[in-house]
Amino acid sequence: MEPSTQAPVSFFERYGYAIKAFIIFFLVLILLIPTVMVNGLINERHNRQSEVTDQISNSWGKAQVVTGPVIAIPYLGESRKTTYAYILPDKLKINGELLSEKLRRGIFSVPVYNAKLQLSGSFSADAIQSLSVPPSALDWQNALLLIELTDLNGIGNQVVLNWKGKQLQFNPNSLPEGAFSSSIQTAFPINPKDTASMNGEFVFDLKLRGSESLSFSPLGKSTSVALNANWTNPSFDEAFPPATRRIDEKGFAATWEVQHLNRSFPQAWIGDKFNAHASDFGVKLFMPTEVYQMSSRSVKYAILIIGLTFLIFYFIELSQRRPLHPLQYALIGLALCVFYTLLISISEQINFMLAYIIASALTIGLIVVYTAAAFKSRRIALLIGGALALLYSFIYVVISADDQALLMGSLGLFIILAIVMYVSTKINWQQLGARTNDKNIIHQ
Repeated sequence: MEPSTQAPVSFFERYGYAIKAFIIFFLVLILLIPTVMVNGLINERHNRQSEVTDQISNSWGKAQVVTGPVIAIPYLGESRKTTYAYILPDKLKINGELLSEKLRRGIFSVPVYNAKLQLSGSFSADAIQSLSVPPSALDWQNALLLIELTDLNGIGNQVVLNWKGKQLQFNPNSLPEGAFSSSIQTAFPINPKDTASMNGEFVFDLKLRGSESLSFSPLGKSTSVALNANWTNPSFDEAFPPATRRIDEKGFAATWEVQHLNRSFPQAWIGDKFNAHASDFGVKLFMPTEVYQMSSRSVKYAILIIGLTFLIFYFIELSQRRPLHPLQYALIGLALCVFYTLLISISEQINFMLAYIIASALTIGLIVVYTAAAFKSRRIALLIGGALALLYSFIYVVISADDQALLMGSLGLFIILAIVMYVSTKINWQQLGARTNDKNIIHQ
């Protein structure tokens, strides 16, 4: 009887595990296409949020910047074209109270406010000397007093200025386009023979509707602002931080003190030489709308989650000799991609952290059930579920770390690489290409 001879191992049998690895790698690249589509969805939803914010702001009142009061005196220059000389107050004091609330449209909300402001201060004729023009070139009798506001639709009262016992009523602006064009004005004639007559104190009340932020221009040689509000999440990220601040569960109180030396424009100038808004300061009514920012961060790690998940399945497939079809890998990858659409849609309704937990739990649960059916092993399914839970937890910590994200991400990747390298040393790679029924290819 002739001894039986075993047919030689074919190329695909010998290198089947390597071919499978290449196919899996190709699937990872293909699955990046849905993540690009998810990024497009995030941008679309963010743009929709911006549209709703603009709609509410246009109807209620935009983010307001209060600039003024300022004296505007017509000036006929060498070009025989009328411009304006602007004189700023010597002292400016603003006391205000903000009553804030949220206006909702659909699933989006925007912080809005009603502001009650009292502005007081004084003018000084000394500022005229810095204009370097002959007084006769100024049309003193047609001088105006201006108050510039970002959105005039937000004015909630008839503004009346008390000046030396007189009440000056403001009207819509009639100035041409240029500095302080979005303003209200009142006639403020000055005696050219007695420019010192402009010395004096003023006071007026201003009720203002706005949204998202309230800012002030430091026009006074000395400017002080005191603001109280019922908003509990203020942000002071503009030119000047508050000198004092208090934030508690009832709201916030803040004060600012700004001197003319702190800003980039003088007390008087002609034309549009200077930008009075270069040193604006104030408060933003911050809303923790981290939904799209955090979602965008998490999508950046999609290739890591998909790649490591496939690697775990690949190692289990090799060690247990239980092959998965490429289509099964593709279905698992699609489940990992659907996680991001779940995250975006759920986080628009509830807190992001809770949405992340729910979306990851649903995704992990789906993959665990599918794995148990594919491998016919509950133990392997639970192992996969535990690994995915650790991976999603790691990603959440990284995207929440802000400034420390790079450090934590680098350390995490180093640890993951070390684990993968260790596991790979336990696999008998030579036996993978042999025709054998021995399932134990793990080194002891």
